[in-house]
Amino acid sequence: MTTRIQKRNRKRILDAALEVFSAQGFRGATLDQIAAEAGLSKPNLLYYFDNKEAIHRLLMEDLLASWLEPLRAMNPQGEPRDEIMGYMRRKLQMSRAFPRESRLFANEILQGAPRLGDFIARDLRMLVDDRAALIARWSREGRLAPVDPYHLIFSIWALTQHYADFDAQIRLIRDGTDPLDGAEPFLERLFERLIAPEPRAP
Repeated sequence: MTTRIQKRNRKRILDAALEVFSAQGFRGATLDQIAAEAGLSKPNLLYYFDNKEAIHRLLMEDLLASWLEPLRAMNPQGEPRDEIMGYMRRKLQMSRAFPRESRLFANEILQGAPRLGDFIARDLRMLVDDRAALIARWSREGRLAPVDPYHLIFSIWALTQHYADFDAQIRLIRDGTDPLDGAEPFLERLFERLIAPEPRAP
């Protein structure tokens, strides 16, 4: 039976690991760094997790479940523009609420996705293919502009996750102001212009 102290320590370890992995990447992170960040001894950490791979795997499993949810939430029966804009807003909200998780994912991708290859090739690709087909259908029906659905999805990823992955750069350029200040109305206008259907010929 897991005690309250054990649950608390596991949470401390995972939160510390998220901080270290998001900053250092998997290769650069060490158990010593994670233990120090958690305020625990390394032997104490190893009581809960056998190695850094086990910690990283658990973090990634939680992250990937959350990362897919906004795209899954796109409703095929909804109004196309509302669904696309809603997806963009959800991704932007995730960048605000979970910047470390976004950087953890980005670090993994920059290393060639050695621990995410199966997930990307299977789960993520299947979902993206499904939503790309939906967007393409909406375009054929004249409910969206004729856009490449994959590049639309990739653009939403790039323009929303940028605010988490490049937080430090934005803060330096903008004198420490909130990186997301004004981002949502700007992106709404950008994507609204991109996906608005062309006027029907009289």
